[in-house]
Amino acid sequence: MSLTCGIVGLPNVGKSTLFNALTKAGAVAANYPFATIEPNVGVVEVPDDRLSVLNEMFSPKKLIPTLFEFTDIAGLVKGASKGEGLGNKFLSHIREVDAIAQVVRCFVDSNITHVDGMVDPLRDIETINLELILADIEVIEKRLPKIEKKALLKTDKEIVREYEVLVKVKEALENELPARSVPLNINELKTIKHYSFLTLKPMLYVANISLDELKTGNDFVKDIEEYAGKYNDKVIVVSAQIESELSELENDEKEMFLEDLGINESGLDKLIRESYSLLGLKTYFTAGEKEVRAWTYSDGMNAKECAGIIHSDFERGFIRAETIAYGDLVDAGSEKIAKEIGKMRLEGKDYEVKDGDVLHFRFNV
Repeated sequence: MSLTCGIVGLPNVGKSTLFNALTKAGAVAANYPFATIEPNVGVVEVPDDRLSVLNEMFSPKKLIPTLFEFTDIAGLVKGASKGEGLGNKFLSHIREVDAIAQVVRCFVDSNITHVDGMVDPLRDIETINLELILADIEVIEKRLPKIEKKALLKTDKEIVREYEVLVKVKEALENELPARSVPLNINELKTIKHYSFLTLKPMLYVANISLDELKTGNDFVKDIEEYAGKYNDKVIVVSAQIESELSELENDEKEMFLEDLGINESGLDKLIRESYSLLGLKTYFTAGEKEVRAWTYSDGMNAKECAGIIHSDFERGFIRAETIAYGDLVDAGSEKIAKEIGKMRLEGKDYEVKDGDVLHFRFNV
C-alpha cells in the first residue's frame, strides 16, 4: 500500500526533529522558518509485537515488517493560502498525502523562537486549519460557476450531485469547519475525491511537550484534546527531543531508557501506529520457514484483493486462502496443531480479511 502521512506544523514546533527521529534521514532541523523547503520522505517500519511472536514460532530465514511512509512538509505561516511564506509549496505538498499529522508546540523554551512570539497551541492549530479551509474554499469557488447552470437544469445526475456536495462542503468551510465534519456518503465522497480537499484528510494532532511533562501532560494538551474531540480527531503526546535521543540508541538501550522514564512505548511507535490506523490500514501475515512477513492492506479488502498485494498472479489465479486467526495460532502454539484442532479455515475470494490473519494463498495461472 502506497499511502503516506504528511507531517505539518508551524515553523519551530519540533516537526523536523520528530521526522528525523522517525526516519533517521537527517532532514534539516534548524531554529528558523523554512529550514525545510522541499518535502523529505521517509519510510519506517510499523511496530507490531505479533511479528516477533511469529518469528519465534516459525524461526524463518527472513523477518520482514510492513512499512509506512511519512513526508515532512515545510512549515506553514499565516497567509499561506494567499502564497505567504512557502504557502503554495506547502499546500501542494499536503494535497499529495493521504493523512495529516499536525505537530503542535506544547512546551515553553525561551531558547527556541516561536513564529508568533509566544506559545499558544490552539492559536497555532487554528492558524493552520484556517489556511487549509481557505485553500479548499478557493478550489470550490473556481469550480461552482462552471457547473452551476448544468446542475440547475438537472439533465446530468453526476453534475447535480457534484454541485450539491460542493455547496454542502462550502457551507461548512465558510463556518470554519473542516470538510471531514460534513456527513457524506460513499457516493458523495467518490464524487469529490479528485479534488483532494485538504480538510477532508484524516487529522492527527501530535502534542510536542517537554520531558518533565511527558507522563502527566499539561493544560496545553488538554486544550488540544478538547478541540480535537469536536471533529473526532485523535491526539497523541510526544517529546520530540526525547525521541531524537532514543533514535540514536540500540534496541536494548532504548528499552532501558524508556523503563527509566517510566514509559511503556516510545512516542514514535504511537505516532506510526496511529497514523497507520488513521488511514484504515490493517496487517495480515504470511509465515513459513523461509520468511515471516507482515503485509499492509486497507480495512474491508477481501482475500482475493489481499492476494494481489503480494503479486498480481496471486489475485488473477486465486483459488482459496488457508486462514488462521493470529489469536488461534498463538493459543495452539504451532501451525501444525492449529490445523489439527480445526483452527485453519479455507476461505474463498469474498472473505473479508481480518487484522492479524495468517494467510497462505493457493492460486493457479
